Amino acid sequence: MYLLESCVIAISMYSKIPMPRVEWKEKNMKYAMCFFPLVGCVNGILVFGLGNFLSRLGTGKLFFAVAMTLLPLLVTGGIHMDGYMDTLDALNSYGDKEKKLAILKDPHAGAFAVLGLAVYLLWSVALWSEVSPKLLPVVAWGYVLSRGLSGLSVVAFPAARESGLAKTFQDGAKRRTVGITMVVWLLGAAAAVLWYSPLLGAAALLAAALVFCYYRGMCKRKFGGITGDLAGYFLQVCELAVLTVAVLVGGIL
Repeated sequence: MYLLESCVIAISMYSKIPMPRVEWKEKNMKYAMCFFPLVGCVNGILVFGLGNFLSRLGTGKLFFAVAMTLLPLLVTGGIHMDGYMDTLDALNSYGDKEKKLAILKDPHAGAFAVLGLAVYLLWSVALWSEVSPKLLPVVAWGYVLSRGLSGLSVVAFPAARESGLAKTFQDGAKRRTVGITMVVWLLGAAAAVLWYSPLLGAAALLAAALVFCYYRGMCKRKFGGITGDLAGYFLQVCELAVLTVAVLVGGIL
């Protein structure tokens, strides 16, 4: 029963999918992060389904691209995009660690957040306008990869502060179990994309790994650890990187 509650907590926390109310307790919090990539599975299935549906329907490229850009944001409610925007404001403040962390907690969006959001959405629309149905499986699995790596960072990286969402999940999680579960999710996603297309899959995995390495170094140097906002920033950048590589490499192939 507690595993089902852990699943409900993860889905309700990281998506807008309707879920029953569950009280956060020590036991069900231990394994909540294990189900984080499941949200990516749902996202990927919806992206794959809508992408194929719109392609068969014969909609224009712009309509297709905008719809596919908006779908993941509608599923998540923008929770990770909020972290992406906050992180851009913090990184571009060029302040010390304490100032950057304070900016992450500020609910107001600054100029860099707005500009970063515009660039992200425009680049996403441009990429989606070039996506063919054959690329959809790799892009769909990218949502699982990003969440598997993000979840792994939550239990493996030090926290930047003693409060916040990431710290809450760190303190409540059974770290060894969550870490092993994230590796299993990642291996499954990697096997799936490599089986579907070895070259395209390898390119997508390399892109995700490079973003993860950048994310780890950036968190350590700039913030002294991770926060929920930084994890959301990584997730958004990782997904966009996988989409970018899929389009570029897919075009060559």
